[in-house]
Amino acid sequence: MKHKEEPILDVCVQTDPAGTITLSGELGTVKMIPFKGTVQGPLFSGIVEPCGVDTQITNQNDVRHMSARYMLTGRDRTGAPCHIYIENNGWFTDGARPIPFRTVPTFFTDSPALAPYLHQNRFTGEGQREADGLHIRFYELSER
Repeated sequence: MKHKEEPILDVCVQTDPAGTITLSGELGTVKMIPFKGTVQGPLFSGIVEPCGVDTQITNQNDVRHMSARYMLTGRDRTGAPCHIYIENNGWFTDGARPIPFRTVPTFFTDSPALAPYLHQNRFTGEGQREADGLHIRFYELSER
């Protein structure tokens, strides 16, 4: 399915490599990567709180599941202060991560202006490393 041209949110993530924790065992590897960042877009601007974590589990079949969970703090499109919680999931096979990699986000917000829109299952994400960090851009899916 295609997505619209312009992202609704552009999240720039700065990871904390020193804070990364890895567990390896016979069933695979679990890596937890802490991060923070900034976010811009037509709906919202603000920060990624420094409590974000990307949990990556690679199983014995070399399938990687990425699940990033993080809280945004800032202002919605009306200028009102608000939060947006994001759970963003992606799956990669053979241990590889395509460029850009694609994800499926879920949003929760306390913004009365954004909730009717963000609380729907109509979004996709794309991630790509750039000079200033890892960018996760969220898009609204186009109608079929």
